[in-house]
Amino acid sequence: MKALILAAGTGTRLQPLTDHTPKALVKAGNYSLLEIVIRRLAGAGFKSLVINVHHFPEQIVDFLRSNNNFGLDIGISDESGELLDTGGAIKKAVPFFEGEEDVLVHNIDILTNLNYQDLIDYHKKNDALITLAVKNRATSRSLIVDASGRLCGWEYPEKKLCILTRENRKGLKTIAFSGVYVLSTRIFEKFPMENVFGFTPWILDLAAKEKILTWDQSPAFWYEAGRIDSLEMASRSVIFDENDPAFISENIG
Repeated sequence: MKALILAAGTGTRLQPLTDHTPKALVKAGNYSLLEIVIRRLAGAGFKSLVINVHHFPEQIVDFLRSNNNFGLDIGISDESGELLDTGGAIKKAVPFFEGEEDVLVHNIDILTNLNYQDLIDYHKKNDALITLAVKNRATSRSLIVDASGRLCGWEYPEKKLCILTRENRKGLKTIAFSGVYVLSTRIFEKFPMENVFGFTPWILDLAAKEKILTWDQSPAFWYEAGRIDSLEMASRSVIFDENDPAFISENIG
């Protein structure tokens, strides 16, 4: 299986750090977000990755080259001409995944020690179209799921937005998306005609008919490092061991 790292964002919430640096190369502690995610995936057994780029793409390419691609096969999905949003990014990267049954997708600003293999195994066992890692935590935007963990909607209370694939919310609960997920490549046949589109609206359109599941990663820790305050918290709270690519832990001392 290959993994797609979504690293094309401009990182506006991380300004001024991203004024002259791509979000992927902003550091949490001593390591860039990109290196942390690559090390985690490599430690989990991934040999082949795809990284989408847009903001200062040459810096990311140079960083990978200077580190010999961390010993991996790494492809670049170039969005330097136009930022495609998450759905469009996945669509553009499709040629890299020929012959694959599933693809793991990882947002660049997510730092977590979730067990990727457990997520993948759950996805395959349940023959899902998409399996989203989720966590019971505070969030401003929530997924709405049924008792089995099947996706049934999405809500954004601050903007009074709620989308449901069912007639009512009876028996449903909310949970937070973790920014890591597995896609069956069967989904590639279901892309909209547009090349620029968001991920959440797209999968909500599919959720009424397709099996889109959630997998609870709550025992594992999770940090979103896409804002200055959360990046600083991650820098203080996460330990990375350069001698063990698979090792990442929470600093609770």
